[in-house]
Amino acid sequence: MFNNVKPLRKETKQKVLDAAAKLNYQPNAIAQSFATGKSGNIGVIIPYLPKVHLLSTYYFSEILSGIGVKLGANNYNLLLMFQSPTDRMDYTQMFYSQKVDGCIILGSKDVPGEIEEIAKLHKLKLPYCLVNQTFSNHNFNTIDATHYEGSFETISFLFEKGYENIAFLNGPQEYSNSIERLKGYQDAFLKSGRSLNSKWIFQGNYSRTSGFEIAAEIGRILPELDAIFVANDRMAAGLMQGLSQLNYEVGRDYALVGYDDSDIARMLQPQLTSVRVPLFEMGKMAAEKMLDILMNGKNSSFHERLSVTLIERASTL
Repeated sequence: MFNNVKPLRKETKQKVLDAAAKLNYQPNAIAQSFATGKSGNIGVIIPYLPKVHLLSTYYFSEILSGIGVKLGANNYNLLLMFQSPTDRMDYTQMFYSQKVDGCIILGSKDVPGEIEEIAKLHKLKLPYCLVNQTFSNHNFNTIDATHYEGSFETISFLFEKGYENIAFLNGPQEYSNSIERLKGYQDAFLKSGRSLNSKWIFQGNYSRTSGFEIAAEIGRILPELDAIFVANDRMAAGLMQGLSQLNYEVGRDYALVGYDDSDIARMLQPQLTSVRVPLFEMGKMAAEKMLDILMNGKNSSFHERLSVTLIERASTL
């Protein structure tokens, strides 16, 4: 009766409820899942990266917080699942084993095996959602942000501030947000009529270490640069540290803009100008989409983008 599997007479239902209240009865979650065919879990898949504490990083913690708040308010559980970098994930198996009723995928990459697995979910109309990754050639369910616009507007803002020679430290091209930010950077130059030097473009892996290591390369051409735009705050922090060791000072020798507006941007001294990405809201919206499918049966494809915002802190400009 507690599972609402079969209809009951109103009088019978009330007698059972009264008896349960007297006995302080609590429904068994496992028994309920067998009766309803639902686990009550939404699987959240995140990549497993050795030596990286993902749950302590701003990016993942904000998205997971948004997901968890929405699911908790609707009596659903968040089941965290790590994807090994070597083992191929079988997303559909999670549904067949009744581990999850829906899944939200973080950190997906534009690689053949990944695309094939997501395509299976989509073809079978299983409840799923990708966060912060869009596949241009596929109609996958996505919650993303306006990364192209954020990059374009940042470079345009720097032009307005008088900066002309602007380098870009980007992330791996297997992520759509990296591709979109690069396109925004390039288009800002082209549409302003300015020439773009390809040697001003660098690639890291979104870690603080990669920013620190690339500082040596950027340092060699820094005298010809006015500013540096970095695709996330962690790399920007590492870059700033590396350039400091080369006796370059942010705000004096170069302007610096990061991306995400994470806690790092506010903790750095000086504080970092950065593009704010609504990660918490993206996670919350992804959970809302899952719940809408499960509770209301709305399983049509969706593609949502939330706006990013440039947060100016004059100390790094």
